[in-house]
Amino acid sequence: MRIARFEHQGQLHYGIVDDDGDGEAELVKLFGDPIIGVIEPLDERVPLAEARLLAPVIPRSKVVAFGRNYAEHARELGNEVPDAPMMFLKPNTSVIGPDHPIVLPRQSQHVEHEVELAVVIGKVARNVPASDADDVIFGYTVANDVTARDLQAVDGQWTRAKGFDSFCPLGPWIDTEFNPSDALISCHVNNALRQMGSTKDMHFKPEQLLIFISSIMTLEPGDLILTGTPAGVGPLTDGDFVSVHIDGLGTLVNPVRKVT
Repeated sequence: MRIARFEHQGQLHYGIVDDDGDGEAELVKLFGDPIIGVIEPLDERVPLAEARLLAPVIPRSKVVAFGRNYAEHARELGNEVPDAPMMFLKPNTSVIGPDHPIVLPRQSQHVEHEVELAVVIGKVARNVPASDADDVIFGYTVANDVTARDLQAVDGQWTRAKGFDSFCPLGPWIDTEFNPSDALISCHVNNALRQMGSTKDMHFKPEQLLIFISSIMTLEPGDLILTGTPAGVGPLTDGDFVSVHIDGLGTLVNPVRKVT
């Protein structure tokens, strides 16, 4: 099941994406919040083309992300894959949805894209055993871990470089049945291919990352885990359009704009 969060005629809704390939895709409106409660499909449909898709979830608590989880990406920045997951946090205020602009901050002269698989947490989770990891995951979506690479190098830690408003595009929807074991993951900027890999190349798998996090801090419904990026990260400039894609999951497109 694919669940979207969208705006239609000035109202915010959740909806199930109904796209059987035989006609125009539609959104079946839902009553309730699908991540924290029981949902009920309503007898109301909206053509997908008439809806404005939003970030499918705004984390109530946190975005937990991981660096150097693909060996080729670690090497392209002169690093090795760490022995233990390399964890950092992004604020929930960095999250934006499809078609919303990535805003280039004045403090940075070198902002880069990083396509990533995002895990959406569906239950309160603390010290999760391996046998329960799948049960904690609500679904998956596509993310772009936008990074001010020059600030990352200067600061020596990643909070500022990863934390600007608009630095976590997310969407287009959550897929509750997606299989993350081997899916093509890619990024295009202005239709030019920048990144391509497979989720099978992750050093630490999503379940391992979830177990690792929950041994340190409590995960809450709606929290996100960003699982790292493949090789090919590169710069974003004013006027660019960046498209990040995961096969079987969807495509997320955002324009890039400088601060005015």
